[in-house]
Amino acid sequence: MKYVAMLFVLATMLSAGICFAAEPVPEVPVKGMVTVVDLGAKTCIPCKMMVPVLDAMEKQYQGKASVVFIDVRENPAQAPKFGIKTIPTQIFYDKNGQETYRHEGFLDQKPFAEMIDKLLAN
Repeated sequence: MKYVAMLFVLATMLSAGICFAAEPVPEVPVKGMVTVVDLGAKTCIPCKMMVPVLDAMEKQYQGKASVVFIDVRENPAQAPKFGIKTIPTQIFYDKNGQETYRHEGFLDQKPFAEMIDKLLAN
């Protein structure tokens, strides 16, 4: 019965024109900068494991490389746009905006940093 009431509320909100907006999707790759985009979901366990790695990389490479997270459950059009087959997926772009590497699944901080360092050196 509880679910029926929830569905009724949701249907009422949608028919009244109230919709749920996803977070804005950042521009990827960032123009003129090495960029890493992590495509995942806030509710996925391996994706949650990526959060401290992404935070550390964002701090370590601030001003040198851009680290971006896109939630593909909140923004479902992004998965086909980036050709995502599984989450999390990390895509690395050089400063010219060319994809240079793609990894599916959890990626630890050390190989993550090594890939960014390699892109920054080129």
